Amino acid sequence: MTSPQISASLDPRRAALRLIGQVTGEGRLLSEALGEGALAALDGADRARAQRLATEVLRGMDRADRMLRPLLQKLPPLAVRNVLRLGVVELAQGAAAHGVVNDMVEIVASGKRTASFKGLVNAVLRKVADDTPARWAGLPVPQLPGWLRAPLVAAWGRGAVVAMEAAHLAGAPLDLTAKGDPAAVAEAVGGEVLPTGSVRVTGAGQVSQLPGYAEGHWWVQDAAAAIPVRVLAPQPGERVIDLCAAPGGKTMQLAAAGADVTALDLSGARIGRIAENLARTGLAARVLEGDALSFAEGGFDAVLLDAPCSATGTIRRHPDLPHAKDGAEFAALIDQQGAMIDHALTLLRPGGRLVYCTCSLLPDEGEVQAEAALARHPGLRADRAALARPGIDPAWITPEGGLRLRPDYWAGHGGMDGFYIIALQKPA
Repeated sequence: MTSPQISASLDPRRAALRLIGQVTGEGRLLSEALGEGALAALDGADRARAQRLATEVLRGMDRADRMLRPLLQKLPPLAVRNVLRLGVVELAQGAAAHGVVNDMVEIVASGKRTASFKGLVNAVLRKVADDTPARWAGLPVPQLPGWLRAPLVAAWGRGAVVAMEAAHLAGAPLDLTAKGDPAAVAEAVGGEVLPTGSVRVTGAGQVSQLPGYAEGHWWVQDAAAAIPVRVLAPQPGERVIDLCAAPGGKTMQLAAAGADVTALDLSGARIGRIAENLARTGLAARVLEGDALSFAEGGFDAVLLDAPCSATGTIRRHPDLPHAKDGAEFAALIDQQGAMIDHALTLLRPGGRLVYCTCSLLPDEGEVQAEAALARHPGLRADRAALARPGIDPAWITPEGGLRLRPDYWAGHGGMDGFYIIALQKPA
């Protein structure tokens, strides 16, 4: 008979495996899988655990496969491999071996297509259970897939990419943007204030249980993702539009600064998230559903364009991307980014400013886009003075006048997402 402790652990483990299967078998991102109710039957704590388990397996999959390979004469079906991977990762994290092995065997045994592999799963996981934590630490840092690693090495050099891969394996702490005083938020949640003003929390647990969440004193936002608004420097009463605004972190930054904010996003579901976040924080913005390329209202003092991109800068936080994508769709995104920059400039009043940014490590989505836009639009200039903000390292400033952020920066603080940011000034 299954013990109550093991039984309680089964549901989040099953849910984690469903998520992992959608990424590895269907090429879907975790964000897409999470939005379709894979975790709907679980309570908050179990949902958080299932998501954490899936994320850790995707982050450590290469290491898990290295440990499993010598023990498998031939590869079992993907569903069974994912069970073994989950088992190895949990063992590496110090989970009780009997609970992990028993649950993994039960999960396999309960599936019609996998039941015949329960003996294999039992034997393999028992073999690796004793020395997994010690061996795990000595395994190589997982490399990015070739389709992404090659262009990054060409852009930044092999040493930089190795450092980025180490940052990806380490994962990401929780970053918060304070509605008011960052020091007060840091004291309440047990975090530290980063040089740019974000609050970083290590080992935070369930976000909604942290002090100040329900009161709307802060919102979750990677420190790098908060820098574009700091560069934009919105002033009270300025008319600012946040294009591609979901999930709303930058919209809330703009609103907290006192700007008259319009938030536009193509997705109705994501627009709902912006509205929820605004309601929780008590901030105000005009929220619209629509396509940024067809939005025609003009005269804005400033435009913030966080354009759709490869999201390759967020792998430390979203390790599913290298497993779900192959880079095939990036060319279309790059074309779209150029069109969006051109259209965003038409929404500005004369002398207005545009901050363009992408959470990408690929120069084609950052530096190259900025250089091309400056060449296409006579009189448009990069506003280098806008980059002189607290915490911004001058070494991050690029030749054309933007900012290049990378996961290996701030290593002593726990890293940051990869981003490109530039402030563009329209002719008066």
